[in-house]
This record gives sequence, C-alpha cells and structure tokens, in this order.
Amino acid sequence: MSTSRSSTCTAFRAGTRLAAGTRAELVRELRADPTGVLVFEDASGRVVDLDWRDTAPQEQAPPRKRGRPRLGVTAREVTLLPRHWDWLARQPGGASQALRRLVDEARRADGGRTALRTAQERCYRAMAALAGDYPGFEDAARQLFAGDMAAFGEAVAGWPEDVRTYLVALAQVREDDLA
Repeated sequence: MSTSRSSTCTAFRAGTRLAAGTRAELVRELRADPTGVLVFEDASGRVVDLDWRDTAPQEQAPPRKRGRPRLGVTAREVTLLPRHWDWLARQPGGASQALRRLVDEARRADGGRTALRTAQERCYRAMAALAGDYPGFEDAARQLFAGDMAAFGEAVAGWPEDVRTYLVALAQVREDDLA
C-alpha cells in the first residue's frame, strides 16, 4: 500500500475530527495548536507523524525508479527458488509477462477477499488508536472482522459521531483496495 507524502489524512483530537487533507495542509491548518492531535493516513488507517516545526513543509518528488515509469511499470525485487525461475524462463513472453498473467489470474480468483481484509485492517488500526478504551471496543472489533457491518454500527453507536463516521468510512472497500 502506498504511503506517499501527498495522500490524504484526517486529524482528530479527543474524538473530534479537526481537519482532513494532505500532510502539508494539516500542518498549515493545525500548527497553531498541535497538542493532542492524532493524524491518520486515510488509505491505511495508520497514525502518522507530522513535522509541526515552523519550516514550510516541502513535498518531495519521489526518486526516479527503474522500469518504464511512463507505462506504470515499476521494477522491484522478487525472490524465487531456482525451479520457479526455470519454469518462468520457459514461459512464452518471458518471466515478467508470465508473472503479470499469474497475478491477474489470482486477482480475478480472489473475489474481493483481499480488498475486504484491507478495509478491515485499515479500520482496525484507526479504531485501536482512536477508540481502544471506549466501551464495546472488543465487540466492535469482532463484528468488524466478522464482516457484519450492521452489528459493527450498533457496537460503535455510543461513540463520538466523528469517530463513528470515520471508522465506518474506513471499513468500506474502496476502488484503490481492488487495484
């Protein structure tokens, strides 16, 4: 999952949603009083640290990567056993094409299970940080991982509205979860 510097984040303090936007936007908006602010990367549900110093936050261009970036191709390392490399070498179109075909077949056969798990984990990370000491946390976690969103909604009903709304949104499967 991408953790780019420009991904959207949401900031909370004491169960209240303060702002949402890029890291740079949040720093500009909340710099005056960052005390007790928890910032979550929306794509992953992870808590992120912001640089609250008075220096203007700089968006850094990512380093140029190997591969064919104009086509969206990124070179990365794959570790396989010799028998796997031998099999790939015998495939029409070469190893890269064979791997792309295998990944596409696996994605089609997945049936959305990976996307659902991604959404559940994203929601749980934020839920543990925001609501780990709220009443019904364990029940909400069970309902989340059981995939029972109606029961999950009931379990979080007594929590602050901003927290509830954010967690329910994180638990939804998104377009980028399916990519």
